[in-house]
Formats: sequence, C-alpha cells, structure tokens
Amino acid sequence: MVIYGVALLAGCLLAGLFAGDLLGQLIGVQANVGGVGIAMLLLIVLSDILRRRGGLKPLTERGVLFWSAIYIPIVVAMAAKQNVIAAVRGGPAAILAGALAVGVSFFLVPVLSRVGGGEASGAMPGGAAGPGEPGGPGGEEAP
Repeated sequence: MVIYGVALLAGCLLAGLFAGDLLGQLIGVQANVGGVGIAMLLLIVLSDILRRRGGLKPLTERGVLFWSAIYIPIVVAMAAKQNVIAAVRGGPAAILAGALAVGVSFFLVPVLSRVGGGEASGAMPGGAAGPGEPGGPGGEEAP
C-alpha cells in the first residue's frame, strides 16, 4: 500500500532529524546538522534493503518511489534557499565560493557523464524514440 511508503518516509525523517540534532550537539552547534540528508540516505538504504529481501510489495514500492521523488526536490529547494540567504548575509567571500562551486559543477557535468562508460545516445529509456529520431516526435518513420 502507498501508506507504507509514507510511513517509511516519516520514520526516516524522524530518525534523520534526531541524528542531525545529536550531531549538532556533539560538535557544539545549536542546530540540526545534516538531519534531512541523513533521512534521505536512510530512506534510500532502507528501501533498497527491503526491496532486496522482498519486503516491499509492488504497490508499496511505488509509494516509496513516489514520496522519495517528491521529497528530494523539496529538500534540495529548501536547502538552496537557506544557502542563498546565508551567502548574501556572509558577504562577498561566501557568494564567490558559491559561484565558483556552481561553475566547477557545470564544468564537471560532461566529465561525469562520460564516467558511466556507455555512449550517450538520444534514445529514451525503454526503447522509446526521442525527438528527431525515427519513430519519435518530429522524426521520420522507419521504413
């Protein structure tokens, strides 16, 4: 059932927030340090373990995938907003460091895409044709 996906996500979030608060206290910071990231890692690891052991029925697995697909972009957007606010308050050094990190990331995208070893093609997953390919939108039909 989809509700089990929500329960797994909620459990991982609570455990991650607790671990983040504990980590913050251990290093002397009065904040949650990486709690949401820990929760995301827990969700990935636990869902993978359950999937391998056959503990996730297909409907439950779809629920986990659905909520993790929604959860990750929301968390990334929240973290990005906090980082921008902190950078603006931190002054030019923080803004320069952020801009440099973005620039390096743009540079590394093509490099990392080659690491996979396979040739990148315009083909869509599952054998579907992409735009401009034979059989795809805007492409000619194969004879």
